[in-house]
Amino acid sequence: MKPTARMTTVSAMILGLSLTSNVLADTSGTDEVVLRFAVLGDAEPKPEPQFPGLAAAVNDVNRLAQKQDLDFVVGVGDIAHKGTLVQYENATEVLSELDLPFYPIMGNEEHGSSVERYLEFANRWGRDKAEMKEPSYVMETDPVALVFASPDFGRDFEDEGVEWMLSQMQDLKAKPVLLIAHAAQAGAYPENADKGVKHEGFSEVIEQPNLAAVISGDLHMDMERVDHSKQIGSVHYLHIPALERTKIPDESRHTPMFRVFSLQAGGTMKVETYQVDVPEPLARHNYEFDIELD
Repeated sequence: MKPTARMTTVSAMILGLSLTSNVLADTSGTDEVVLRFAVLGDAEPKPEPQFPGLAAAVNDVNRLAQKQDLDFVVGVGDIAHKGTLVQYENATEVLSELDLPFYPIMGNEEHGSSVERYLEFANRWGRDKAEMKEPSYVMETDPVALVFASPDFGRDFEDEGVEWMLSQMQDLKAKPVLLIAHAAQAGAYPENADKGVKHEGFSEVIEQPNLAAVISGDLHMDMERVDHSKQIGSVHYLHIPALERTKIPDESRHTPMFRVFSLQAGGTMKVETYQVDVPEPLARHNYEFDIELD
């Protein structure tokens, strides 16, 4: 792993429900990047448990980390199709090659098996990270907090899961929050408006004043033919494309991609999209938004 000026120090807190990240940065200039992380989307290949798109993305992220500071990598769930052992084992062969800490959540596919199986394998993915003892947790950095909210079943939440998100966001008070969820609320992406979180209490989560963005996957959307990045109310929605299969608007073509988030000291979050095996980001998919930092 390449040493960086913003090396992330992560330590497990009580009950393993939270992670704390102290990001060291020179914030004298508003363009100085104070946090940068990559996000990998759904994999869950079928019918064969092969992961060429995921492997290509891991190689690209490793190369990217040699050129620019990357603090960690995020996963939005659905790596192991139906949570089968062979899917977990084959994915682990790939993700063990990732040179950065990898912080994933569960998706509906992981709920095809047990939370225990998910945690057993997820803790093997990436390097130099705190142990995940629960499927949902918080990473707090100096500028922002990331709330990693694994679904309680399928892609949705029970009352307890909604209450957990609200509690974490309220405890963070004024600190801006990036919510990592497998799916956004149903209707956020009209390309498949029926698919998403349907728990009525999730609307209160979205209404929290410190929520800046929802980062999600699940829909397997073709970045070229959908509205993948948008603002609804005061919240920005960023879709992470799937690495092994594209479904929306159809399955006629698939291009593995991943996204990189770079937060500048002045509060601008720049989101870039990389096609695997292409060294430069795809400018047509650039998106940026402002976060009010303390």
